[in-house]
Amino acid sequence: MPEITSPTLYLLLTAVLSYLLGAIPFGLVITRAMGLGDLRKIGSGNIGATNVLRTGSKGAALATLLLDAGKGGIAVLIARALLAEDAAQLAGLMAFLGHLFPVWLGFRGGKGVATFLGTLLALAWPVGLAACATWLVAAALLRISSAAALVSAASSAGWVFWFGEGRLLILAVVLTILVYIRHAGNLRRIKAGTEPRIGQKKA
Repeated sequence: MPEITSPTLYLLLTAVLSYLLGAIPFGLVITRAMGLGDLRKIGSGNIGATNVLRTGSKGAALATLLLDAGKGGIAVLIARALLAEDAAQLAGLMAFLGHLFPVWLGFRGGKGVATFLGTLLALAWPVGLAACATWLVAAALLRISSAAALVSAASSAGWVFWFGEGRLLILAVVLTILVYIRHAGNLRRIKAGTEPRIGQKKA
């Protein structure tokens, strides 16, 4: 963990603003704006990029992916620029929690993979890039998006050590645990062999 150097009031403000940024449901906003319907009634009902892709719009899915990743990244970069590393890590955590539990949607949000990766990229870009590469390799081998996400998240602590970013270890572990909690249903379907594969439309 980084040394706590920022004033408590500023850290509290960072936490609130980062949460509110993370809570913006870009997938829902984009699909509605493009007339693609209510994302919560499509496919898995999730508000993330994977489910947006099930609308048939690759552009909407890409925009959702980038914006969801950007939520975590931007929160981290602004907090680091204005305060210090303690605020940056707090901002990343709160933006991530905002995505998972958005106040605007009754605290039922996404699964956090894009925001997780965006946060890592901003905190330590080599770790973030390695986690992204892990997702790509796992997705190519397993052909299951959720499984690739779980492998990528699990690898993050290892990449933190590999690149000498030990200050991020606790945060990486906390985010990984949250990713796994949010993917509990996916884990059950993977075990049962019923999890949809990449490119397969959900029935």
